[in-house]
This record gives sequence, C-alpha cells and structure tokens, in this order.
Amino acid sequence: MDIRRLTDRLGGLAFGGDYNPEQWDEQVWKQDDELMRRARVNLTTVGVFSWALLEPEEGRYDFDWLDAHLDRLHANGVAVDLATPTASPPPWFTLAHPDALPVRPDGTRLTHGSRDTYCLTAPAYRRAARRIAGALAERYGNHPALALWHVHNEYVTLCLCDHTAAAFRVWLRARHGSLDALNEAWGTAFWSQHYTVWEQILPPRATQWHKNPGQALDFSRFWSDETLAAYLEQRDAIRVRSDRPVTTNLMLPGYQNLDLWAFGREVDLVAIDHYPGAPGVDAAAHAAFDADRARSIAAGAPWLLMEQGTSTVYAGGRVLAKEPGEILRHSLAHIARGSEGALFFQWRQSRAGAEQWHSAMVPHAGPDSRTFREVTATGEAVARLGELAGSTVRAEVAVLHDSDAWWAMRVDGLPSSELDYLAALRRAHRAVWDAGLTADFAHPEHDLSRYRLVLAPALFLLTDTGAENLRRYVAAGGTLLVQYFSGMVDERLHTRLGGYPAAPLREALGIRVEEYRPLRQDEQLTLSDGSTAGSWSESLRTEGAETLAAYTHGMLAGSPALTRHDFGSGYGWYLSTRLDDTGYAALVGRLLTEAGVAPELPGLPPGVEAVARHAPDGRRWLLLLNHRDDVVPLPRPGHDLLTDGPLRELPPGGCAVLRAH
Repeated sequence: MDIRRLTDRLGGLAFGGDYNPEQWDEQVWKQDDELMRRARVNLTTVGVFSWALLEPEEGRYDFDWLDAHLDRLHANGVAVDLATPTASPPPWFTLAHPDALPVRPDGTRLTHGSRDTYCLTAPAYRRAARRIAGALAERYGNHPALALWHVHNEYVTLCLCDHTAAAFRVWLRARHGSLDALNEAWGTAFWSQHYTVWEQILPPRATQWHKNPGQALDFSRFWSDETLAAYLEQRDAIRVRSDRPVTTNLMLPGYQNLDLWAFGREVDLVAIDHYPGAPGVDAAAHAAFDADRARSIAAGAPWLLMEQGTSTVYAGGRVLAKEPGEILRHSLAHIARGSEGALFFQWRQSRAGAEQWHSAMVPHAGPDSRTFREVTATGEAVARLGELAGSTVRAEVAVLHDSDAWWAMRVDGLPSSELDYLAALRRAHRAVWDAGLTADFAHPEHDLSRYRLVLAPALFLLTDTGAENLRRYVAAGGTLLVQYFSGMVDERLHTRLGGYPAAPLREALGIRVEEYRPLRQDEQLTLSDGSTAGSWSESLRTEGAETLAAYTHGMLAGSPALTRHDFGSGYGWYLSTRLDDTGYAALVGRLLTEAGVAPELPGLPPGVEAVARHAPDGRRWLLLLNHRDDVVPLPRPGHDLLTDGPLRELPPGGCAVLRAH
C-alpha cells in the first residue's frame, strides 16, 4: 500500500491518538472537538476496547453510538483509524464460551475481568472475531471519516489449552510431515521423549525441569503463525468490504511472540507501540531502537507510531513522567526514523478503570496543564512537517535480528542466564546510536550488500542459508562483526559439530571455536589491548584470522579474544567475550571508521541526534534532537521548518528540522 494514500487524506503527517468517547458525555465531546482542533489532531483510533458496546449480545449489534461519533469526528476534520475490538471479548462471550479463556503453562485457566482474556486458537473466539470485523467493515467500509483499519490490539497473549494443543499438532504435521521427522528434530531419544502417536504431543506446559528445546522453539514458531492467521482472517473480512489500508499495532520492546518480518509482509502499513523502559537519554535511545526496528520491518518504507505514552516512562516498577520537552523530542525521534506521524494512547485520561493512571494527551488536570500545552506544541510542530510525508531513511549499518534466534535463546538449559537476546540487540544498536548514526535491522538471510557494516550480536541459531549469506557478504567487500555464542545451532536447535560457528561463517571469520567458557558472576578479564571484559569467554584458534586482542590469564592466556580476517574483499571480525561498555563502544567506533560510515552531520557532540529523511525527488531533511542540557552550536546553519527561520544552534533539549542540500 502506498502510504501517501493515508498522508494525502490527512493533509500531512498523522497526529492524534486513541479516542474512547464512550467513556464520556456530550459536554466532554464538545470540548474534545475544540481541543482536537487546538492540538491539530487529524487522526484518532476508535473502538479498540468497545466490543461489549458494539455487540451487547451475540449477533446483535448497536452501531448507532459509533455512527454519531464517526460523523462528529469527520465534521470536525478528524479522520478515523477504526479498530476491531477483538483484544477484549465482552462478558457474555466468555460466559457462553468458557473454553475460549486462556490457560497458563501451569494449567490455570484465567477468568474474565481484564483485557486480552481470550484464547487465540479457540474456534468460538475466531468465529466471533471474524464476525465483528466483517460487521464493522460492512457498516463503515466506505465511511468518509475512515482512513485506516486497525485489527485487534497488541497481539501478545499466549494460551496453552487443549484447543492450542490440537492446533499445535496440526501445525507440526504440516512442518515435519511425520513423527519420525519430528522425533529427529526434537532429539526425543534423550530423556525417553520418543512420540509414537500425534496425540501424545502437547504444548510446552509446566513440567518437572527443562522443557524440550525443540518443542519450545517450534511452539514459538507455531504461535506466531497462528497469530498471523488470526490477523489475516480479520484483514480479509475487512478487505472484501473496504478499500482502506489495514494494519495492527505491533508491541516491539520485550514481547517477542511474533515473527515481525512475517507480519511486516502482510500489513498494509507497519504500525508500532512504543513505551520507553528507562528515563533520560536512555529513553531517547529506546525510541531510536524501536523506530529503526519498525522501519526495517517495513522494508525501509514509511511506517506509523500508533501509540506512545504522552508522559509515561516505565522504570523499575515505577511509572515516571516525561521531562519538559520530551513529548516533542520522542515524537520527532520516531518521525526522524521514518514514521508518518505520532499518535498517543490516549486522547483523554480515563477517570475510572484499570488504566485511569495511564497518561494521556488531555490529563486529569484538563487543558490548562503542562502536558496539554506540550501536546499542542507537538501537534503544531508535526503539522509543519507535511512535506516530509513519503520520504525514507537510509542506513549504512545493519544489526542482525532473527525471531528464531531470539526464541532459541529463551529455551531452557543454556550455559548462562546472562545470554539475553534483547539486551545484546539493544547494546549493538546503542553503540551505533551513540556514534551518531542510524542503523537498520536485517535478517541473516536478507540481501546485505547495501550495508558497509553488519553487526551480529546474538546469532545463537543460524541456518545454513544464513551462514552462507554472511560468508558471501564478507567476500563481496562487507565488514561483519560476529559476537560470542553465535552460529552454535541450526534451525532445529541441533548443535554444530566439529567446532563453532556454522562452517560457512567460520570460513569468513577465519576462526574455530572449540570450547565455550562462561565466567563466574562478577569475574572480570583484562585483554592484551588493555580493554576489560566479563560474563563470557571462549577457547578458539585462528584459521587465517589475525589476533587483535588476547586473553591474559588462566587457561586462555595468550588465546585470541578479538580477531579479524581478510576474506575476499571484506573483513570478518569475531569477538569471543563481552567487552565493557567503553571497550565495546570503542570497537564499534573503530569498525564504523574503517568501514567509512560517517554521521549525517559530523561535529555534533554525544547526545545530539542527526537523522536524514530522503524524498524520491532528491529533497532531503535533517532532523536534529538535542538530549543535552547545554546549547549546541551547529557545524553549519540551516532553515528550520519548526520555526520557519534560520538556525545556528540548538537550545538545551531543543529540536529542529532543516532542509538539507
């Protein structure tokens, strides 16, 4: 789908958020109309949690109230992202279909009383979801307010009930073909797990000790496929009745129940929710991390920030408020990296219910508040950036990201609890971000030829195809950094025998790992180049590679810790330990320099982002975000779209969008 259909309809970039008018009365609706105009809202998400009102009993719909609100929003110049409400089934549904309530790994069946209380595999739930999606599309498919369809909300709920077990077995038959093949893939000769009939196979429920890793990995794959199938059922029910684009909001940070690459291929527009997990500059880095992931899932096309907390930062069991200026900076951080706007959850802060303390664009204090004044300023800023619509972001660095590798590192029995896929991914991206650069994410089997540097921070699982692709990338002139515990297993979670990593990758790296040696907790190593490392080490030998840093004590004294191999026209680097933050940043900085990757605006100090968006006609914009507390002079002045004037310096916490030449 050409996203210009959406931005043309909106008259520029999107700005707004979830709107739940059913929580309020007519007096508040009238105020909402005026405040939305003041804040320059042009898109609202409606109906996400409205199933109980839209279908008060099975098969009987009440759309009159929604008709009135869509008509009112349209009259006020606000377009609608209409959601299917299937993330929160109504009480009548769970009373009629108790088998559609989700079951935890320990067998506990949950009860109604919260959101996401459903089993995705229950036939009754799937029928009801298709039915409400089709009914909404029949009613509103051509409504003049409608700009976008929003299927479900944050597909993250797991269930391990008997419906899931039956569906899992169907999926396994299709994947493996026979029990013999499944037994071989799962290594069931170990611990007397050999299966003789399909009915013996269950989801990975709570058990005595370690679960079978092949079973756990296949279940993650199955659940992602099942979730995608559920999305496609609703999408297709909508498409036969409406020509508006269809999407769902992906929840990116630590929820990894989905193959994001697969969803990216099926949605008309990639949309994400983002809530930072740390305050200050870490929150800015988190925004960049998820924005770069979203753009990559969208294959470089523009995408949309569907949700963010207006003044919400999660940190260690507390919900912190954003500092002054961060509403604008966080919004522009996503727009800088390709989002076609900035939406929030939600428009008006609820006065009752489970999320009454979740921040909103209009807080409990009302419009006479710092939050709403900053929301209004952000809306005015976004409205000035309409010329950026449809432009894209280019990166010369990629971080490898594979859902299978992530799921594989969650199985039981790995040699260290510190093997954290998300943390490794974040760390690699953060090193690039701290260096003032933008990174893409890529799958190990993607075409990597456009990247000067590729970082592989946690490729525990690597297919033969992926290993060969990385070998070709290096041979053709790329620079690749592979980090410890990578290429250890294939797609069945079978260990690579004869030395790690996978053979084609070993060839590109010029090394052979013989033994992995996790370190004791808090144990620190000093390498021969003076850098400090911890957590992990490996015994390896070079097979053509040059040793750049070696271990200095213990049984590994003198053994390679960091190597580089001239292979073909490129360089394969291998890091067999976990450098401290300073050493890791220095290594990534060295690789960036040697690969010839430079910031968009050289000369800026740390804590200032500079990201470029490029239009097909050659126009270019530079978005600058100052996360520092001091004034930052610009290496060269420019015309700022936010102020419509010349700009020579960024104020503390300031932002700018420059037309670049």
